[in-house]
Amino acid sequence: MSANRIIIFDTTLRDGEQSPGASMNLDEKLRIAKTLEGMGVDIIEAGFPIASGGDFEAVREIANAVAQSTVCGLARALAKDIELCAEAIKPARRGRIHTFLSTSPLHMKHKLQMEPEQVHEAVIKSVALARNLCDDVEWSAEDGSRTEHDFLCRCVESAIDAGAGTVNIPDTVGYAIPNEYADLIAMLFNRVPNIDKAVISVHCHNDLGLAVANSLAAVQAGARQVECTINGLGERAGNAAMEELVMALRTRQDLMPFQTAIKTEHITKASRLVAGVTGFNVQPNKAIVGANAFAHEAGIHQDGVLKYAATYEIMTPESVGLRESKLVLGKHSGRHAFIEKLKDLGYSLDETEVNDAFKRFKDLADKKKDIFDDDIVALVDDEVVRVNDHIRMISLEIMCGTKHRPPKAELELRINGALKACSATGGGPVDAAFNCVKKLFPHEAALRLYQVHAVTEGTDAQAVVTVRLENDNESVNGQGADTDTMVASVKAYLNALNKLLANQEKSSAKALSA
Repeated sequence: MSANRIIIFDTTLRDGEQSPGASMNLDEKLRIAKTLEGMGVDIIEAGFPIASGGDFEAVREIANAVAQSTVCGLARALAKDIELCAEAIKPARRGRIHTFLSTSPLHMKHKLQMEPEQVHEAVIKSVALARNLCDDVEWSAEDGSRTEHDFLCRCVESAIDAGAGTVNIPDTVGYAIPNEYADLIAMLFNRVPNIDKAVISVHCHNDLGLAVANSLAAVQAGARQVECTINGLGERAGNAAMEELVMALRTRQDLMPFQTAIKTEHITKASRLVAGVTGFNVQPNKAIVGANAFAHEAGIHQDGVLKYAATYEIMTPESVGLRESKLVLGKHSGRHAFIEKLKDLGYSLDETEVNDAFKRFKDLADKKKDIFDDDIVALVDDEVVRVNDHIRMISLEIMCGTKHRPPKAELELRINGALKACSATGGGPVDAAFNCVKKLFPHEAALRLYQVHAVTEGTDAQAVVTVRLENDNESVNGQGADTDTMVASVKAYLNALNKLLANQEKSSAKALSA
């Protein structure tokens, strides 16, 4: 591998899923894993096998399904974690065990309650065990950016001696700034005698908004693996965003002559998939993948772009998979055109899914004149990516306005095959509809987020609603799309409710239903 080749380690399915409400089911994880593989990701961190039976199953199934990328599982520095991780990744053509232990004074004292010597010994034992079970081992010094240099050097040297082929120095709490972080990586290269026997990796969090900047600074200082997520998904303020890292490296070859294996034309597809699955919508002004990333409103900017795009665009929309739609669909569009549009948008659906999606497309075309790419994405994601198993909406009627006080909802649901109906009132139309759901399917989940945005412009635009439900300290996001905001709202609520039910079935937890 070239000295200037940067390994992309994607942790969307592990660290990204730790975002409150971002839980994914097995089918969703497999879909994302295959997308990551298709875009050229070197290493996919598929999960934390010891965390739950569902996580173990997901890592094992991804290991079975992925052929090109290395499939990695995370493990604490405990024998039971490492052994279970090895079992989970066993089917993989290329598997990796990623084990970690805190090394900062703060973490050792308050989290681990261990002395430095105990930590050092645990590093050696855990890495050695992992290496006996797997040829590819990565060790991480949790809270590495706040670790004393002498101790960090000692642990890194011992981890490499014990068999770690990759050593990761995380900025776990997003505390570092770029020059400080680069100096830390450079210090390791200068002081650790066996550093040439391992790849140095970085994993940066975005608490101060510096995750990408810190990662790039570390690459310039010698790091050759970067750990990141699609859309910067992750706990707290998130992780370094893969799309920003990769496009920065591609765009600024003059200062950073490094290469990755990422097929950047797949970036938009991956971003939309992760947003749709998790319910974490991308902010409009998000770099690379935001709706406004290639939009120009100021007259002087528009004039410059029309004359020569490079005046205000440092990369082309096509380079990240954004293509101007040459085919705007409508009510007279046929099945062939619809299938071609699905392919153009990166979807690969089976015949049944195509039939269902085409029927819903025709229904949508009866409601709005022109169907744009984002309308198709919302339609397919709403009905194919997330399937409501236990509870489905059959019909909804809302009576509200100045002459209907309080607002009233009439709702029909199919619950485990049985048709049920009721009516309820509420403080507003959404409240009335959600009260109906609670009457038909009693539960204790609390509503923590309700958010609406339009997919495209115009008064006939589809609304995408995001709902976050929380039950027994478990939080999930659900999404629904429709030209009727109230219908989209109930779809989103039911999507979140079904996710809670699916998660509880996997964990054999107490039933949600009252």
